[in-house]
Amino acid sequence: MTVTTTDGTTIIGESILISGSLNGDEDLTVRGRVEGTLTLTKTLVVEPTGVVKAEVQVKNCVIAGAIVGNVTATESVEITKEGRMVGDIAAPRVIIVDGASFRGRIDMGEVNVDAGRGNVRAVQAPARPSLRPALSRPAARPAEAKKADEKTVVASAPRPPAPPAPVAMGAVKRKVIVKRK
Repeated sequence: MTVTTTDGTTIIGESILISGSLNGDEDLTVRGRVEGTLTLTKTLVVEPTGVVKAEVQVKNCVIAGAIVGNVTATESVEITKEGRMVGDIAAPRVIIVDGASFRGRIDMGEVNVDAGRGNVRAVQAPARPSLRPALSRPAARPAEAKKADEKTVVASAPRPPAPPAPVAMGAVKRKVIVKRK
């Protein structure tokens, strides 16, 4: 059964299966099953009995049931203690509560802090030169000079590997690991 409450929330009952494309401009609570695509301008709540197998585009998403598919939210995605999700999340704010189950990737957008004002904006990081000097062989030298250089090289301590080149923050995907007790 599908019910619309007085506060404008539509509820999909436990015995209902909706298959196809679902679009709306109000909050939606899923207690049954939804398969296909789901696009809302407001909040999707998947209750513990709810199962969504769909590509989801919403403003906010609260997962206490199960979602299989990618979720794109303009504001936030929260996976509660009972929630389970398999798929990718794209949202500026992601909350995964201890005890939740999640397998996928999280993309929270390009984030760099403008040091001058504390504003967040996308910036390309400049390339940093390597700290390790370039290794080159000199032109032909006398044998005595070569032996002296070899002794010096053998006596010196090995250099640590050069640090990896920095990556622009926009290219970094964040990985969230939830530890269970």
